[in-house]
Amino acid sequence: MSRISFGLLVAITLMGVGCGYSHNYMNGNGMPKITQLVPSTAMANSGAFVLTVNGSGFGTDSLVYWGTATRTTTYVSTSKVTANITDADIMNPGTVQVYVHSGGANSNSVPFTIQ
Repeated sequence: MSRISFGLLVAITLMGVGCGYSHNYMNGNGMPKITQLVPSTAMANSGAFVLTVNGSGFGTDSLVYWGTATRTTTYVSTSKVTANITDADIMNPGTVQVYVHSGGANSNSVPFTIQ
């Protein structure tokens, strides 16, 4: 392998390490973590609402997952994001796992109870 090819290979590899992750890891926000859902419960068929997710390590690329599907997410700060929960999301009683994907990583999941 020529020196130029080897140098190019090393440069691309090193650039990939820095470019493969969201700014969360680069700006010190760390891994996303949920500490609280507000509200944490809702009555079945009670209508759409905005879910506030409190925690840490959230970036501007944050996506709130309601079970296995994303919901429209608004970044508020590194410790707060909100998600639009629809009427259909709370039609039936049960428990839904909520987590945040940000910076290439998933947070812990927190149960949301539909009564």
